[in-house]
Amino acid sequence: MNYKKQVNRLLGMCAGALLSSVAHAAQIEPTWESLAAHYQVPEWLQNGKLGVWFHWGIPSAVDEDRPNDGSWYGKNMYGGGKKQAKELCEWHTKRYGPPSEFGYEKMIPLFKGEKWDPDALVAYVKGNGARFVMPVACHHDNFDMYDSFHPWNSVKMGPKRDTLKEWKAAATKHGLKFGISTHLYWSPGWFRPARKYQKEGTLEWKLFNMDYDPNNYANQESWNKHWYARCWEIVEKYDPDMFNHDCGSYPKVEFPQFIAEYINRDLKENNGRQTVVFSTKNAELDRKAFTYNLERGGAGEIKTVPWMWATDLSGGWFYRAGSVNKMSIPVMVANGVDAISKNGVVMLNIALRGDGTLPEKQAAYLDAFGDFLKTNGEGIYGSRPWKTFGEGPLQVKDGRQGENHREFSQEDVRFTTRDGILYAFVLAPPTQDLVIKTLATGGLLDQEIASIELMGSKEPLQWKRSPDGLMIKLPKKLPGRIVNGFRIKLH
Repeated sequence: MNYKKQVNRLLGMCAGALLSSVAHAAQIEPTWESLAAHYQVPEWLQNGKLGVWFHWGIPSAVDEDRPNDGSWYGKNMYGGGKKQAKELCEWHTKRYGPPSEFGYEKMIPLFKGEKWDPDALVAYVKGNGARFVMPVACHHDNFDMYDSFHPWNSVKMGPKRDTLKEWKAAATKHGLKFGISTHLYWSPGWFRPARKYQKEGTLEWKLFNMDYDPNNYANQESWNKHWYARCWEIVEKYDPDMFNHDCGSYPKVEFPQFIAEYINRDLKENNGRQTVVFSTKNAELDRKAFTYNLERGGAGEIKTVPWMWATDLSGGWFYRAGSVNKMSIPVMVANGVDAISKNGVVMLNIALRGDGTLPEKQAAYLDAFGDFLKTNGEGIYGSRPWKTFGEGPLQVKDGRQGENHREFSQEDVRFTTRDGILYAFVLAPPTQDLVIKTLATGGLLDQEIASIELMGSKEPLQWKRSPDGLMIKLPKKLPGRIVNGFRIKLH
């Protein structure tokens, strides 16, 4: 079956599935209004709290000592107006040869994944508290990390493995939910600098999206249909529990159609109950219609619907030896608790090396979050926001980008609740007695406190509640080296 027939076949299946599933569920129409009225966040996401994103692909295998490429090696290696792109093009030319002779397509054989062990990686992140994983299925470079009808894929080239199939098998084996992230939509414009080197009729023509207008692809029906077919093939073959569209822009007609089809397909298979998550990061859309991916940002207050705080542990999304994570480990852990207190879930990105191994610097971040959860998980998993997220001098900026890098203090406290118990997390190791003003008598807490325990410790606590706040005498030993959580039982 040729390339165009495959696209048309998948589009026909999409349309048929949409009509069938809508008729069965009689719920969601392909409109933002209908999506907002019916989209439901499944409990596994709200209860699971922690997921791990995996950025891994061709850029992972480029010389690890390369200069900063902004995680967009395939675009910036061709140069352009920005300083970063000019410098990277010069470096690429010296290291590999000029882009006219050594283009991005010639980087693919360098990406071998010879040490990649998805089973061990999934077991490791589960051991650190993750409840779902989300590998990148296709980044802006138009290279599919799975068995795709698109000719540029990881089964035919590079590792020569169906990475999505193997990721999912590992997730299923270890009892984790399986998500995928696709960054495909920007691809025609993203590869604009490479277009001048391509020749019609070659295989490279398809890799660099030469059939689509780099300036007007969003209004090009052929591209929007192609995007739709590529995405639906993932749903059809790998049945992901979560689908993340990682581009701020989207096809105006096909996007709500795709979300509706994805959800309705799930409703049909689960007797009208939604079990899948669709996430994206366009801030202008109605967030009741999907799960908002607040990438590298934060929330200033409790959000009415669950959302996802996504951050990167590598400093560059894709592996590069010189990448530096500007967020310290203690701040990362505390930021995660802050997000959870505001109805968020945490998605931590790991950037694997080209050979598929996990860099030690990133492992240290995940280990720290895992240590926190081993002690304090009962106040995190399955929890919900309390009447207020907390208190303290550090104010987190609301919105995408500009995520917090500042150190927290013992005055910064965050709350969650579960099964009638109130949990209070102190976001930095205290050095003196604690005073939680929010829990003063006559305040938001209108119940009596029966007992207070420090999670991970058997040491009895001395505490007193007054109109000035809840005072907890500093215990002799703190179980948490970053965040400590208190279990507050109520009458």
